[in-house]
Amino acid sequence: MRASRLLSLLLLLQTRGRMTAAELSEELEVSIRTVYRDVEALSSAGVPVYADRGPAGGYRLLDGYRTRLNGLTAEEASSMFLAALPGPAAELGLGEVAAAAELKLLAALPPGPRSHATRMRERFHLDVPGWYRSAEEAPFLGEVARAVWEQRPVRMTYRRWGPQDVERLVHPYGLVLKGGSWYMVASPGEESPRTYKVARIVAAEVLDGCFERPEGFDLADFWARYTVDFRERMYTAHALIRLAPGLEGLLRYTVGEDPADAALACAGPPDERGWRVLRLPVESIRHARWLLLRLGTDVEVLEPPELRAAMAETAAALTVLYGLPPAGGPAHAEG
Repeated sequence: MRASRLLSLLLLLQTRGRMTAAELSEELEVSIRTVYRDVEALSSAGVPVYADRGPAGGYRLLDGYRTRLNGLTAEEASSMFLAALPGPAAELGLGEVAAAAELKLLAALPPGPRSHATRMRERFHLDVPGWYRSAEEAPFLGEVARAVWEQRPVRMTYRRWGPQDVERLVHPYGLVLKGGSWYMVASPGEESPRTYKVARIVAAEVLDGCFERPEGFDLADFWARYTVDFRERMYTAHALIRLAPGLEGLLRYTVGEDPADAALACAGPPDERGWRVLRLPVESIRHARWLLLRLGTDVEVLEPPELRAAMAETAAALTVLYGLPPAGGPAHAEG
């Protein structure tokens, strides 16, 4: 246990540079006194650990010192190969770099972890886009990625949900891959960060100069808050429906897991036929009609009245389209 902790301490100093005893204590989840003892043990073992005094002080390694130990277990090494996504890496222009890094990692591993990692790569494959859709074409992804890495501003023409394209000058903070689509998190000037779909960029120019990233900006935290806010803004209305028994899985597939699970969690008990009444979050009357029609006669809209009427109107129009007789009436005969 202590050997593992000493190695973790060494790797923390190697990757992060100077760290205080309090920071090391928090990272390793031990007391500051234990950190003092561990640093002394590393120093006694010949590791050049130095302590800098003063407000900006802390522990650091001698400049240029690097350990060859990687500390990877077989499972940790395997997870790195499982996490390597060749498709997205190639889209970012890093395909050859990722392949070279993989070869170097394999060569650096001892036989046991190397064999484990190779089996992992042979037997597991990650395919990011969902079924019935391919990854979106994003012709300016390379330029955006370079601007993100070099902190360079981008002048772009962006296709919004509307009839006209818009011109934007943005400071790109990061890229997110979600469901096979790339999204750029960027700030237009001094405004708060926004999210842009990279596939909708129809022209882009990486400009000279650099911008300063906001202090403390965390891409993962921003994206987590953005997705929560996006769901809240998307589902602005509700539909009261009756759902046939055994259709929970089909409902999730049809309307999406988030709204379906929210409705099912608050559903009452089934009636004598097994039907359940659900309060389903929806985007709009039009969108809800389009989704719920896919469930056919296995769903009945109870409220709101305008959605129920829209469902009835569509059903009547389908009857006319397919030449079926209206309920209770004779079929139309051509003369």
